[in-house]
Amino acid sequence: MRLTLLVLLGLVVIGTGAALAATRTKTQLIGTGVVVVDTKLGYEAGEAAGTGMVLTSSGEVLTNNHVIDGATSITVVVPGTTHRYTARVVGYDVSGDVAVLKLVNASSLKTISVASGTAKVGDAVTAVGNAGGTGRLISARGTVTGLSRTITASDDNGASEQLNGLIETNANVQAGDSGGPLENAAGQVVGMDTAASTAGGPYASYSGTDAYAIPIGKALAIAKAISDGKASSAIHVGATAFLGIEVATDGYGSGALVEGVVSNGPAASAGIGAGDVITSIGARQVTSASDVQSIVLTERAGKKVSVTFTDQTGSTRTAAVTLGSGPAQ
Repeated sequence: MRLTLLVLLGLVVIGTGAALAATRTKTQLIGTGVVVVDTKLGYEAGEAAGTGMVLTSSGEVLTNNHVIDGATSITVVVPGTTHRYTARVVGYDVSGDVAVLKLVNASSLKTISVASGTAKVGDAVTAVGNAGGTGRLISARGTVTGLSRTITASDDNGASEQLNGLIETNANVQAGDSGGPLENAAGQVVGMDTAASTAGGPYASYSGTDAYAIPIGKALAIAKAISDGKASSAIHVGATAFLGIEVATDGYGSGALVEGVVSNGPAASAGIGAGDVITSIGARQVTSASDVQSIVLTERAGKKVSVTFTDQTGSTRTAAVTLGSGPAQ
């Protein structure tokens, strides 16, 4: 809580015999520390919704990476108020499923309270989030049923990844809760809700009845590295480099088959089209679709890279591509 102390210095009141006392005013904080995250997926012609946790009163927000994956615009709403903010992505960790947002022109936001200890099996917990994408915060109570869990989680597009060290709970976490807090009995955050077995929800697990949260200490450590600008092989900071292609996810042998290109995007402007097979980007060989994403993520927007590909006639070509700025991956 921030207190503003108003002190009148050097003011003399003549003839009243009274003194002016210093006054103290309390800034009214906005919200509860939990916000709704709405995204537009411009290249997929879709929308998505999730939850976030406010880390700083000036608008730094913690959420899951999969909540903002593919987003071309992000709006954050403080439920129960008229406050809406445009958000930019500060950075993210794809493998850790953590992202940090910064709200534009935000101030006086209430922040979450983080538990000093870690969750234990049997602890009563409450998941809070934008369940069902309604824009309202809904609470779901449960208990911690396991620790240090490992799961394979998938999204609506069929992409999957392995998540480790998770808190397991039987709270009824639903689609839209991702990025929201898992709170202990004192209302302090012990984890970030990330995956659930809810049918059709983003990142549905395969266990059938359970929900999972990233321990808050782990999530905050990644968030701090992002905020400090400490990019690594796992952490991406700043704008995301954008090649502007869609590649086939099925194995193609050697290279990545281009299924489509963004009109007027970097690849299209360099003469790369659907049906071409990319074999290298820069000095790095491409042997699969996943290689394209991992290589491009290490580059910076605006950089010129050399892309080697085999066109539909079987000829090997090389193009200089200036990477654009695109959505988080």
